[in-house]
Amino acid sequence: MKKIIIASTCLLWANLAISQDPTVQDLKNVTEKEIVKDPNDTIPKIWKIGGQFGLTVNQGSLSNWSAGGDKFSFSLNASANLYAFYKKDRHSWDNSLDLAYGTVQTTSLGKRKASDRIEFTSKYGYALRKKVNLAGLFNFRSQFANGYAYNKDVNGADSSSLTSKPFAPIYMLLSLGLDYRPNDDFSLFVSPVTARWVIASDKLIGPLYGIEPGKTVKNEFGAFLSATYNKKFGKNLQFKTKLDLFSNYLENPQNIDIFWTNVLSASITKYITFNLNVDMIYDDDTKNIDPTKGPAPQWLQLMGIGFAYRFAAK
Repeated sequence: MKKIIIASTCLLWANLAISQDPTVQDLKNVTEKEIVKDPNDTIPKIWKIGGQFGLTVNQGSLSNWSAGGDKFSFSLNASANLYAFYKKDRHSWDNSLDLAYGTVQTTSLGKRKASDRIEFTSKYGYALRKKVNLAGLFNFRSQFANGYAYNKDVNGADSSSLTSKPFAPIYMLLSLGLDYRPNDDFSLFVSPVTARWVIASDKLIGPLYGIEPGKTVKNEFGAFLSATYNKKFGKNLQFKTKLDLFSNYLENPQNIDIFWTNVLSASITKYITFNLNVDMIYDDDTKNIDPTKGPAPQWLQLMGIGFAYRFAAK
C-alpha cells in the first residue's frame, strides 16, 4: 500500500512541475484559447456581374385569306444586356453593354431591319461624399448592319437609300464630371467638360450625320448630362430608363442632342418575358429620312413576348 501511495505522490508532483514549465504552459494556453474569426480574413465581394439574353420570334402566313394580307411574315429580335459593377472603399466602376438586332420579312416588303444597337458605357467614380462621386465616363454607340431609308419614287414604287453601315456612324463620348447617386435605383451624371466624336468611314454617309463632306470624323466639345433610373417592382416587373443630353459649345449650343431609351419587362414565367422598348433620338445634325423635311425626333418601339434568360454572380 505504501508503494502505491508513494508512486501516486511522485506522479502528482511530476505533473505539477511540468505544468509550471513556461513552454509547456504556453502551449497549453494556445490550445485552450478560443478562436475568434477576423472579419478581415473574409474577402469582400467587390464585383457584381450579370445580365439578360432575350429572343422574340413571330411568324404568320395566309392562304386564300379573303380579308387580305401578306402571304408570309416573320420577325426575329434578339437582345443582350450585360453588366459588371465594381465597388470597394471609395472606388466604383460601372460597366454595361447593350446589344440588339432584329429583322422582319414579309412577302410584299422583303427583308428589313427592325432594330440594331451596340452601346457600351463605362463609368469610374471616386467618392467625394456619401452620395457624390467625382467620375469619368466613356460611351460608345453604333450598329451591326446596313440601314436603309424607304420611300416612294415618282412612280409610287418603293425605293431605298443607304443611311448607315456596320460601325458607321460611331458615336464616342468622353466626359468628366460629378455623379449623384442617392440610392441604388437612380444615378445623375453631370459634366461641363465633354468631348464627343462622330465617325463614319464611308464619306458618302458622313454628311447624313453632320460630318463635313470629304471627312470621316466630326469633333464636338460641350456639356453632357446622363440620368439613369432602374427599378424593380415586386418580383416580376422591372423598368429601366436612361436619358442622355448633349450640348455642343462650338455649334448651336441651344440645339440639345437627346438619346432616351426605355425598357419595361414583365416576367410571365421563369423563362418567358413580356418586353416593351421605346427609344427616342434627336440630333439636329442628323438628316431626316424625308429630304423635304428638317431634323425631327427618331422613334423606335418594339413589343413582344419571348424567351429570356437572366443570370447574376458575385
